[in-house]
Amino acid sequence: MADRVCVGVVVGVHGVRGAVRVKSFTEVAADIGYYSPVEDETGTRKFRLKVTGEVKGSAIVTLEGVTSRDAAEALKGTKFWVARERLPRLEEDEFLYSDLIGMAVVGLDGQTLGTVTSVHDFGAGDVLDIALTPRGNLMVPFTRDAVPEVDVSGRKLVVIPPVYAPDEKEDGGSGGRDG
Repeated sequence: MADRVCVGVVVGVHGVRGAVRVKSFTEVAADIGYYSPVEDETGTRKFRLKVTGEVKGSAIVTLEGVTSRDAAEALKGTKFWVARERLPRLEEDEFLYSDLIGMAVVGLDGQTLGTVTSVHDFGAGDVLDIALTPRGNLMVPFTRDAVPEVDVSGRKLVVIPPVYAPDEKEDGGSGGRDG
């Protein structure tokens, strides 16, 4: 586990006075303000954050010393990092996305399936995006039924892949709504 965790990334600007839109990796977007000051990825730059609002799931943030749209534009893509010990203690069966990404994925039989590349929340719960070995991708709901075991310290999780059902085109059906 890393000693620092990414808590958000600048995804755009808001207005002309230097405010930025931050995709927050906290449960509630505005909570990113609790972690101020944050650092850039290299740890060489510190930013004091003030959350002024939310829009479309992102936090609107002003940064100390950033007062123009041009200065804000230059920060696009900047990730905000904090020391792991500043985060709240996790409950059992709670995980940070950053801990899951990069984990080895194995089946119930222990055979390697691939690696977690990202975690998504499309509104119905977390979904793991897994790069399969040797190729392809698999998306699996991050539920106890589909992912019965997560070993954070061992950097591995066990997945029960969903049952594959061929679509109509593959099994000789018409494949369309009109057919």
